Amino acid sequence: MPAVFEYFHQVSADEIDGLGHVNNVAYVRWMQDAAVAHSAARGWDAQRYSSEDCGFVARSHFIEYLQPAFADETILIKTWIADMEKITSLRRYRMIRTSDETLLAIAETNWAFLNLTTRRPQRIPSELRAAFEVLDDRER
Repeated sequence: MPAVFEYFHQVSADEIDGLGHVNNVAYVRWMQDAAVAHSAARGWDAQRYSSEDCGFVARSHFIEYLQPAFADETILIKTWIADMEKITSLRRYRMIRTSDETLLAIAETNWAFLNLTTRRPQRIPSELRAAFEVLDDRER
């Protein structure tokens, strides 16, 4: 499986704000959905995290909005792991309108890995590390 995961989203009317374009909060939801889908595709779905008593929580998000998106457009969210430390992982995203390949936004999330029972940080297990390729994306 390639290091860059592709997730498609069809913009719905309820994602449109008073200015007539996609609301900023929707981009964060797309990032979350793409990250969850990528993890599941690598064998780490919600059930596995639950059974292993661990999971990721967002520590921070960064989004740079470049162009607006509108209802009924198809958006391609590309995501990959850019860094994986002892207890954190940096995931990057590119949101692209498929009809004209316009880059709409660039983003990243810094995730922290937790024990679900204690709610305290814990090391990312080697089995989870092995499921993802870390992409050196400095040239992107």
